[in-house]
Amino acid sequence: MTTGTEPLRGVTRVTHLVPQTNRLRALHAVVRDREARREDFVLSANRIIRGLLDAALDLLPYEPRDVRTPVGQVYHGLSPATPVYGVSVARAGDSMESELRVMAPETRLGKILIQRDKVTKLPRLYYAALPAGIGRGHVLLLDPMLATGGTALAAIGVLLDHGVPEEHILFVNLLSAPEGIRAVHDRHPGVRIVTSSIEERLNENAFMVPGIGDFGDRYFGTDVPA
Repeated sequence: MTTGTEPLRGVTRVTHLVPQTNRLRALHAVVRDREARREDFVLSANRIIRGLLDAALDLLPYEPRDVRTPVGQVYHGLSPATPVYGVSVARAGDSMESELRVMAPETRLGKILIQRDKVTKLPRLYYAALPAGIGRGHVLLLDPMLATGGTALAAIGVLLDHGVPEEHILFVNLLSAPEGIRAVHDRHPGVRIVTSSIEERLNENAFMVPGIGDFGDRYFGTDVPA
């Protein structure tokens, strides 16, 4: 797992790599293990996702909120300054949506379905359902993998079309390839990326190295031959 930022000089200012703790590396050792049982994969992936969502929520704007404690004292706290929305890119992003629903049940959720066209090899939008007023808040765009950046750019385009400023978009994922990060930042420099790993590169088949395989198949159990 890459812990440095050397391959990404010039774009790392809006790429937030969460602290590479021993605990995180232990969780990655499980989800990257090709022999991992599905239940272990899901449990470890969910723990990584929670940390990513906490990191992303911490980057949102907050405003002062004073509350009185049970002992009669005032605590000077904070509350979100704008509405927060979560938008998952189906299907793999559904895993992150479920964790966000548990962590912040008040968050309004949307969904985007994008698939690669078999002929043109380009991402194609099939479905989008977004909450009303989404342009007035900040959006956590949820997709575990950022490889070439094609799907991410298509999803960001949907949000922009619905009035969300790119500076209000946080793209949250488990693994990011340098090629995908560059693709997103070259087109939309205001979009911030929150990830738990910056990979080494993409291989000739556009899989991340060292990688994790197909996250959606492994998470939802559809990688088992019929």
